[in-house]
Amino acid sequence: MSSKSKAKAADFLIYDEATRTYREDPQQAVRDDVEKHHWLHVGRMILKDWRLYIMLVPMLLVFLFWRYFPMYELLGSFKVADNVKPVADQYFAGFSNFKLLLSGNDTLSTEFFRALRNTFILSFYGLLFGFPMPVILALFFNEIKSNVMRSAYQVLTYLPKFMSTVVMTSLVVMLVKQGSLTSQMGIISRALVSLGVVDEAVGNAGLLNIPAFFRPIYIISGIWEGAGYDSIVYFAAIIAISPTSYEAAQIDGAGKMAQMRYVVLPSILSTIVIMLITRIGSLLNIGYEKVLLLYNSNTFITADVVSTFAQRYGLLGASKGIASAAEMMNNVIGMLLVVGANTIARKASNTSLY
Repeated sequence: MSSKSKAKAADFLIYDEATRTYREDPQQAVRDDVEKHHWLHVGRMILKDWRLYIMLVPMLLVFLFWRYFPMYELLGSFKVADNVKPVADQYFAGFSNFKLLLSGNDTLSTEFFRALRNTFILSFYGLLFGFPMPVILALFFNEIKSNVMRSAYQVLTYLPKFMSTVVMTSLVVMLVKQGSLTSQMGIISRALVSLGVVDEAVGNAGLLNIPAFFRPIYIISGIWEGAGYDSIVYFAAIIAISPTSYEAAQIDGAGKMAQMRYVVLPSILSTIVIMLITRIGSLLNIGYEKVLLLYNSNTFITADVVSTFAQRYGLLGASKGIASAAEMMNNVIGMLLVVGANTIARKASNTSLY
């Protein structure tokens, strides 16, 4: 056996001085056996918990049909739209659709940049004011001692999430615009007029008809809809904190606020960071359903977003290439935001999504 071969064997085998032979390291034998029978172990685990894996099938089908198969249509961003031919047979146009959106010299690019700006503003303010609310709600739920009262408050805050978008937007319209048969002001509009926040003329015109009020209404209704449901994750992280941590803080003289600051928040910080990264990933993904149901020609300048821009040009204007290019640019920006937020979080707090 050559010295080179002995050097390689010594990395995996143990040399026995008495017999002057090599024998296999027991730990290495276990590792080799695990590696050799890896897929056999995987198969046994799947058979053992086959019921759980069957429950994954609907979710996998949803992702397959609504997430992966639609990626094929992204090819339309680089082709000339043809309503007759499939995407694969359409004429390749390169980056011409993207150039039209970014040229900045015509109505199309002006509308796109306006929609992109509105998307970013709505998403940014929604993140700024909406992201802390679930954490605050979870802290509030943790301080309620009565299980009955806590359950009642949680159910009340969860309910808006389970309403359809049509029902939720209808409630918003009734609250701010449409009241009784003799008045066009809703409860919130009348309250704002009574407090002097808005003029009576504005209240009569309808807050949803004023461009300046669309963004606050959209953001506040979004917080009302999702804050309670999103607090489930944080509340689960809070109740997992060991009671000894609270006892140690109480011995040191910490009150409720000090316990929240020095015990609860540091304990759930990793959960907050992960949820923040995922929220940033969907920062620019504003669904068109809610916007379509709330906006009108009067608020178009502040309400039009990328998704409604794509819906208008792709379905109503028959410019599918333009619509696909707009959505693709929006998604690429979202991906870059996820990568950037994950990198910053990993370097700042050693907590990251991947």
